[in-house]
Amino acid sequence: MIASAARYVIGGGVIVYPTETVYGLGANALDEQAVMRVFQIKKRPLSKPIFLAVSNFDMLMNVAEVSQDDLDLLKQLLPGPVSVLVRKKSVVPDILTAGSPLLGIRYPDHETALRIIDLAGPITSTSANRTGALPPTSAASVSSDIRDRVDAVVDGGKCRYGQSSTLLDLQKREIIRPGAGLDKVMKAIS
Repeated sequence: MIASAARYVIGGGVIVYPTETVYGLGANALDEQAVMRVFQIKKRPLSKPIFLAVSNFDMLMNVAEVSQDDLDLLKQLLPGPVSVLVRKKSVVPDILTAGSPLLGIRYPDHETALRIIDLAGPITSTSANRTGALPPTSAASVSSDIRDRVDAVVDGGKCRYGQSSTLLDLQKREIIRPGAGLDKVMKAIS
């Protein structure tokens, strides 16, 4: 299932995949058409950016401008239920960030997600629900309006946290959105 899900992503498809927080919609994050499909499936306004998920620090460094100090902090927090806002590199399409120079990055702590990303490269990281609806925390809770529009749903069991990640602005060392992993982030930046 993991290899076929990665093949869908490589081929421009969209999958639903598990993370430790909630189930996500995954597409090749560097392919504008695949990213556009994610926006359409979610019915998400193009003015709202979508995060990108990586499976290692080298992949993170390929898509983001990160100083050694930033990297030291990230290694305390990731992999885990934390998203970080960083400056993007030019390889990342503007559609993903809604034209912003900043990019939200996730490095999930979930073996299935990491194996898919290892095979497929950076993928989109946005909850697998219509904008405004509750994010699914199991494969069974992915709604039919999402399920019917994706190429595959990868069942990785129930999500450990069942809530969105904490979002940290890495430059300002400021929490933008509290969520899973909040205590760990607060300790790391205090």
